[in-house]
Amino acid sequence: MIARVLHKLRTQAARFARSEDGAFLVEYVIALMFFLLLLFAVIDFARYAFHNVAANRAMHVAARVAAVRPPACPGVPAFNARGPVAQNEVPPRFGTRCNAGANICSNVGVISCAGSSSNATSAEIWALVSGTLPNGSTQANLRFSYTYDSDLGFLGGPYSPLVTVELQNVDFQFLSPLAVLVALAGGPTDADVGATISLASMSVTMPGEDLAQGGGN
Repeated sequence: MIARVLHKLRTQAARFARSEDGAFLVEYVIALMFFLLLLFAVIDFARYAFHNVAANRAMHVAARVAAVRPPACPGVPAFNARGPVAQNEVPPRFGTRCNAGANICSNVGVISCAGSSSNATSAEIWALVSGTLPNGSTQANLRFSYTYDSDLGFLGGPYSPLVTVELQNVDFQFLSPLAVLVALAGGPTDADVGATISLASMSVTMPGEDLAQGGGN
């Protein structure tokens, strides 16, 4: 009796070992992992590409507005002052173009600052561009620069710098668990896959048109 039962168990165990009825399920699960990995990777990298393009366009809008608004940074002069005049040298007359000679207008260099809600120009620009930037972006990710250029403006006239708006230190967060899907699909485990990455810094520069009241746009 016992021998018969053992023989029956051995027969069923051998039949089970030879059976391939569930093999397709294993193959299906592996294929599904590859499919989900590809699908979510396409979705997330499409989002990343969208935010790059949208952020670049946003900087064009930001620079255009900054070029016709009062400065977003303190210390930007309203008018071009005279450059240094040597002893016994006749100072240039007001109205002389800054590029008419050396030191016609005073070179104030580069004045830059981060965006701040306390500045009206920065706040206006942020209201225009914030909706196109990744979640978690703040006004501090905008940087404004005002650079003296002797080819712009005239002595005594409105100061017309090159106005630059730069987007920097903005992080992009993947939504899908790419690292988990890679591991399930049999790939190497890497915590950096699908982690937060930074958008490339991007900037747009335009010549200042009206840094007095900004009413001419």
